[in-house]
Amino acid sequence: MIEEAVRMKLRPLHDRVVVRRVKEEEKTKGGIIIPDNAKEKPQEGVVVAVGAGAFGDDNERIPLDVKKGDRILFGKWSGTEVKVDGEDLLIMKESDIMGVLEK
Repeated sequence: MIEEAVRMKLRPLHDRVVVRRVKEEEKTKGGIIIPDNAKEKPQEGVVVAVGAGAFGDDNERIPLDVKKGDRILFGKWSGTEVKVDGEDLLIMKESDIMGVLEK
């Protein structure tokens, strides 16, 4: 079918962002391999898509501080996990983002 050939795109609304978690190392610096069930999910990710911004009290749109491609840190329990086209992503409000990692 034609629909299956076209990748689904997800556009977050208002002040929400879509984040892809950054893969965590499979072993420690000392060389110990960490099993999947013992690993914590990383709290670092890359912004995949951003909404247009929330509306302020004056009905003017407030733009987001993050943009697509930013590498961010977020809280351990932040966001909602979703699966889009077989890929695990997070949708969270911009306020859940603790900071942007800069080079």
